[in-house]
Amino acid sequence: MPTSRILLWSGLAAAAGGAVLCALGWYGISGERFAERQLPYLASCTVPGAALLVAGAVLVGTAALLPVRPPRPRPPGPGEPPPPSSDGPLLRVPGGTLAHRPDCPLVAGKAEAVEVGDAELAPCPVCEPWPP
Repeated sequence: MPTSRILLWSGLAAAAGGAVLCALGWYGISGERFAERQLPYLASCTVPGAALLVAGAVLVGTAALLPVRPPRPRPPGPGEPPPPSSDGPLLRVPGGTLAHRPDCPLVAGKAEAVEVGDAELAPCPVCEPWPP
């Protein structure tokens, strides 16, 4: 599991726990008239809840700033055909955003497929025209 995903879910869990503690502290404080009877609720619920909210926000913010790595390509399993491979110019469909090998099933046999040329395109996830 990528680090950014762990940070994101940890941050969301911490923030949710902090929100619950703050709500419990508020509920306890609202039922007490005198300040000296409200202090235990501040110390046991509201302050730790606010700390968890801040920690959760930091974790979620850190997860958002980390670069997302693409998944590593896996070798084909038993019974799966290997990814297509061929030499030749890369192709694209007009208006498309992916670069394909000539024998990729997504462009093979399509008359409208043209060479990529200087266009900056993402690699096709099926034929993987260049290594990651």
